[in-house]
Amino acid sequence: MSNATTPLLSVKGVTLRFGGVVALDNVSFDVVPGQIAGLIGPNGAGKTTLFNCLSRLYQPSAGDILFEGQSILSVPRHRIPAIGIGRTFQNVALFDRLTVLENVMVGRHSRTSGGFVANALRLPSVAQEEAEAREKALELIAFMNLGAFTNRVAVGLPFPIRKRVELARALAAEPKLLLLDEPAAALNHEEVHTLEGQIRRVRDVQGITVLLVEHHMSLVMSVSDKVVVVNFGRKIADGRPEAVRQNPDVIQAYLGTAA
Repeated sequence: MSNATTPLLSVKGVTLRFGGVVALDNVSFDVVPGQIAGLIGPNGAGKTTLFNCLSRLYQPSAGDILFEGQSILSVPRHRIPAIGIGRTFQNVALFDRLTVLENVMVGRHSRTSGGFVANALRLPSVAQEEAEAREKALELIAFMNLGAFTNRVAVGLPFPIRKRVELARALAAEPKLLLLDEPAAALNHEEVHTLEGQIRRVRDVQGITVLLVEHHMSLVMSVSDKVVVVNFGRKIADGRPEAVRQNPDVIQAYLGTAA
C-alpha cells in the first residue's frame, strides 16, 4: 500500500547526453501520491527533455526512473499510458476531423482489451467497451466544462478549448500520474486562473498526482505543493514554493544575478 511518504515517481540520477551535449546531469527528485509538483527552469534547462524521459520518448544515458517502485526504463513507450502515466504536450495534437467526444474516447484506448478480430466482428465485448468509453468520456467532458462542445469537430475550436479537450483525453486513461507540459502556454490571465482550478480539481476530485512543466511562475507557485528547479540540465532546488522562490541559485538562474 502506498502512503503519503512513499514516492509514486522517483527520478534517480538521470543523465542524458546527445553526443557531446549533456542535456540532463544527475537529476534526482521524488513525487509522492496526491502531490502537485512543478518542474521549472529557464529556456533550455532540460525540463521537456526530462518529460520525454518520463514518457519513454528518450532513453537516459544513466540513472533510473521508478514508478510505483518499479523501473520504467524497459517499458515500451506505447505501454506507458497502461501503467498509469498520462501526458499532455506543448503543441496540442487533436484529431481535427473527430468530434470532442470522439477525441476524448480515443484516450480510453489504453484501457480497452478488444483485439483486431473482436473489433472487426463487432463482438459484444467490443460494444460493451465502447459504451463504457463513451460514458467515461461524457463524464470527463462535463468535468472539464466542455458540454457545449461535445459534438463539435475539433478543427476550428478556440485554443483554450482545444487544450481542455486534450486534458480530458489524457484523463480518459485514468492515469495515476499526469504530466502536464506547459498547460498555460498562450492562455490569457483569466484562462490561466481557470486552468489553476482545473489542475486542483484533477488532483482533489479525480485523485490524480500531477507533475507540470511550466513557464508561468505565478501558476506554478500558487498550485504546486513542491517545486523542482533545473538549470543547464542540473537540479538546483527542490522544495516548498516559498523556499524555492527565495533560493539564491534560483534567483541567479532567472535574473542572472543573486539578489
